[in-house]
Amino acid sequence: QVQLVESGGGLVQPGGSLRLSCAASGSTFGIYNMGWYRQAPGKQRELVATITSGGSTNYADSVKGRFTISRDNAKNTVYLQMNSLKPEDTAVYFCYSAKPAAAYWGQGTQVTVSS
Repeated sequence: QVQLVESGGGLVQPGGSLRLSCAASGSTFGIYNMGWYRQAPGKQRELVATITSGGSTNYADSVKGRFTISRDNAKNTVYLQMNSLKPEDTAVYFCYSAKPAAAYWGQGTQVTVSS
């Protein structure tokens, strides 16, 4: 099993920044993909960004140029730097990790963008 613990969410004004962190523990050997998804009230969970163990990244069009995903393989930690935040970025952000035969999710951290 893999446990994922997120941190860094909160309330921020439009145009502000937040940095999310997610630390993986437990049976982390074999994790090849980590990332972030989000779910706003009344909407389906959607991909925000992912990063492979080799550093290849993938972003949702809505966050390209504003969000940056990075990863520290030695610490089994993934980060999401979020800049120029908009009210529509408000959601619960979930950390995600994947092995060839399993996927794991964190509990989620709330991000609220509001003046």
